[in-house]
Amino acid sequence: MDFIPSLPTLLAFSAASFLLAATPGPDMTLSISRALRDGRAAGLAVLVGTNIGITFHTMLVAFGVSALIVASPLAFLILKSGGAAYLAWLAFQAIRTGSKLVAKAETGTKGSVKAAFLNGIWVNLLNPKVIIFFMTFLPQFVTASDPNVTGKLIFLGGWFMLVSLPITIAIVLGADKLSGWLQANPKVLRGIDYTFAGVFSIFAVKILFTQAR
Repeated sequence: MDFIPSLPTLLAFSAASFLLAATPGPDMTLSISRALRDGRAAGLAVLVGTNIGITFHTMLVAFGVSALIVASPLAFLILKSGGAAYLAWLAFQAIRTGSKLVAKAETGTKGSVKAAFLNGIWVNLLNPKVIIFFMTFLPQFVTASDPNVTGKLIFLGGWFMLVSLPITIAIVLGADKLSGWLQANPKVLRGIDYTFAGVFSIFAVKILFTQAR
């Protein structure tokens, strides 16, 4: 069990992960949006997708690939441009079809859940802030000279997901409970559509201005 950090380190990491999970970001915004529009299953599908993205980022950090991406100006430019464009597209979709998706409850089928799952993966993978975050956050809880550093980084990435999942699941379930009331109040629902579109747009702009250093 050499890959498990000491108890004080694990407790500190857990506290930081808990706070970070409760901080709004593109992943959380997307999961709430899908839960309100397509129901609980779609919101949870986004969480599954984003956690697959987190797993990928954890592996990149553990094996040092993230450092190469951030060190390459061209690779970083492509990554953040793709992420910003994807979030801008989500903002456009929120305005164009947001209310209609909620009003048509019968459309919450496998297709919509699959789309939510894929959205969750891509919004996470195309966010350079996630790469930078994992590059700066995870290494703080290991030492470079540790012979088990790779295993510990992978463990911490998994632990981060384990700690954050209860929070994100609770947020999605709460949003799902509101969907019935929102369908009866279309003006409020439309306001939420524009709010989510604005939030996605803000994140898109912030990603564009993200610097590798």
